[in-house]
Amino acid sequence: MHKPPTWKIAAALAVVYVIWGSTYLAIRIGVETIPPLLMAGVRQTAAGLLLYAWLRGRGVARPERVHWRSAAIVGALMLLVGNGGVCWAEKYVPSGLTALLVATMPLWMVLLEWLWHGAARPSARIVCGLTLGFVGTGLLVAPGRFGGGSHVDPKGALALFAATVAWAAGSLYSRRARLPKSALLSAAMEMTAGGGLLLVASALLGEWRGPALATASARSVGAMVFLIVFGSMVAYSAYMWLMKVTTPARASTNAYINPIVAVVLGWWVAGEPVTARIAVAAGVIIVGVILIISHRPPPPAEIA
Repeated sequence: MHKPPTWKIAAALAVVYVIWGSTYLAIRIGVETIPPLLMAGVRQTAAGLLLYAWLRGRGVARPERVHWRSAAIVGALMLLVGNGGVCWAEKYVPSGLTALLVATMPLWMVLLEWLWHGAARPSARIVCGLTLGFVGTGLLVAPGRFGGGSHVDPKGALALFAATVAWAAGSLYSRRARLPKSALLSAAMEMTAGGGLLLVASALLGEWRGPALATASARSVGAMVFLIVFGSMVAYSAYMWLMKVTTPARASTNAYINPIVAVVLGWWVAGEPVTARIAVAAGVIIVGVILIISHRPPPPAEIA
């Protein structure tokens, strides 16, 4: 593929940095008045169907049945448990802290790839990165008050733990699953399947009782529209394009830029506190992630 101009790569990176970093705040605003799994289900289903229709209209080949089965498994892990868990957790955990905990996903990728797929034993550098990542996470979830702030709500922390592990597992599965050659078509199918599962889970949990969307505030609806158009379509497309035209290491720098954007936006827009505990934990986690990503193939797109 012909290498595109540097300004196009820089613009795409800026899109991924800013938009994906802002999705955590958008999720928090959305779940203020919209049930979390319902919002996630509408977001992913709408984005998936729109992207699928656009790709088919451009002549992309129809996927096979086995492709849909693989997409459903990936969607269940990455979107039902992963993105759904993040949306539910943001009822209890500030958006900036959520982004910091999600930033530990490369740690789980390393461990699962080693334990599940028999990858090479982690090197000393990766072990150092893993250790720093878990130390930073421990600072955020440890009980007690120090550094000017309290610890993360345990319910939210547990949900984010499950979401991050499921996202890493789904990512590893997707690398070996039978999916269409078109990465965008695969993404559209995964969003459609995962979004459908989120809507079913939302109904089973009783989120559809009463006028769930009819009583949503304009602020929450606007956040959901932002997530559909920009979070699930524009930013993801930009990320997939970057994976083709630049180095994986450069494309994956979002793994440690997005949390910084999320923390700053949470503080600036939503008044979320940035305490010494958060600042120290953020630095420790981000350094750990940098050590891992700079030494191995990067993780795929983030949960938000």
